[in-house]
Amino acid sequence: MIQRIQSFWLVLAMCCIVLTFLVPVAEYQLTVPSTGQKVEAEFNLLAKDSPDMLSQIANLDPVVVYSQRASGFQTWPLIAVAIATALIALVSIFLFKNRVRQMRVVAVGFLFNVAYVFLLFFWAVDAYGKTVLRAMQGADLQVTWFVGAYAPIVSLLFLVLAHRGIKRDEAKVRAADRLR
Repeated sequence: MIQRIQSFWLVLAMCCIVLTFLVPVAEYQLTVPSTGQKVEAEFNLLAKDSPDMLSQIANLDPVVVYSQRASGFQTWPLIAVAIATALIALVSIFLFKNRVRQMRVVAVGFLFNVAYVFLLFFWAVDAYGKTVLRAMQGADLQVTWFVGAYAPIVSLLFLVLAHRGIKRDEAKVRAADRLR
């Protein structure tokens, strides 16, 4: 049956991963020591365009927007792992007839999600922050985390709940088979 609780958890896990594409992961703020201008940079999975940073600095704009696309920072490994995690969650919804296989697929999805969280926090956010710092030498960098950083962690919770629900169903079926 597709209308089991674990299907709901899997849909929520998939929605959390999709949410990371729609909202920023982190925002960096720093102050240029020489001019006192504030520089803001957002980290998104899908890079967005922003105005030319050098012209903003030359115009002495109070807030300068650092362009993620112009920085050349590549997020394709994150995008690939996020899409794989979301597809695994979607596919596992339709494996309800074979609960053992469904549990294995959800476990693989969990591992992909752990890899995604690891890449997000320990590679991408740190590396992009260093890219921003390289552009503005001698500045103090402050990081603000957004929903895009927390959604994959919540997705991990939903995958664990889905795995637990599938395991419970399998235990019920095995207990019913013993009674026959």
